[in-house]
Amino acid sequence: MRRSRRRGLAKERFLMVASAILVLGSLTATGLWLGRDTGSQDEGYVVDLSSIENNAAAGAKTVGENEMSLTENVTQDTTLSDDLDYDPYFQETNSLNVENPDQSDSKSMSDGAQQEDSAKAKKPEEQDSENQEVEEQKEQEVTDGEGTPALSTAMQPALTFSDSDTLVWPVVGNILVNYSMDKTVYFPTLQQYKYNPAIIIQANAGDLITAASAGKVISVFSDPRIGNGITMELGGGYEATYGQLTNILVSEGSYVAAGDVIAEVAAPTKYFSVEGTNVYFKLTKDGEPVNPMTKLN
Repeated sequence: MRRSRRRGLAKERFLMVASAILVLGSLTATGLWLGRDTGSQDEGYVVDLSSIENNAAAGAKTVGENEMSLTENVTQDTTLSDDLDYDPYFQETNSLNVENPDQSDSKSMSDGAQQEDSAKAKKPEEQDSENQEVEEQKEQEVTDGEGTPALSTAMQPALTFSDSDTLVWPVVGNILVNYSMDKTVYFPTLQQYKYNPAIIIQANAGDLITAASAGKVISVFSDPRIGNGITMELGGGYEATYGQLTNILVSEGSYVAAGDVIAEVAAPTKYFSVEGTNVYFKLTKDGEPVNPMTKLN
């Protein structure tokens, strides 16, 4: 009995030991197998830090070289731009081997481009205001024969001469030949009878001639018969013409007030040598002669 029990125990122990050894062997084999697979997988995912550092160093070196090359290129470009810092148009226009127009009437291409850019950058309202200012300056720069500026358009008086208005005498003197358009009158120098659309006022050479009314000078002329003359627009269709003048003080476009000195009395032309020194004064309305004596005070 005891022997059989011992044998049974021994057999159980042997089986337990064998089973344990078998289990341990299986576990060991499984572990070795798994370890081999993990090692093979890790071989494809190992991060090579030394390679990254080497690549970073090489990249930094390349970047440094590129920056140095860029710096050299910029320096060269700057040097070239400094060497070419001139206006080719200016160089050509100053060359002795090139025939060029007057430089005072031309501008360099760079100046023209800058003006075009500035003109494009401005708003239409600003351009309109500037154009208006330029026009006003041009009008103010209009001068008479003595260099006296004429009135600008902002200061120009309204020309409102009417049928009820009167004139002041341009010069004080007797009437040598009266106005006559309905019958002829005698001219001593010409020794003939003629119609006379004006009055011939006796005067002395050098006497001052004044404007008979406010008006605008529309013509300064020279005529063989009445010498140097002025025609002024008075308004309402009226115009006044003065003849036998010298040292004219106004120019075309000038505005004058009544009583302003406009010229001096000149020596008479050959057509009035017998009549003597005089002032020719003519008044018209809508181109038709009007007797000045009906308007003179």
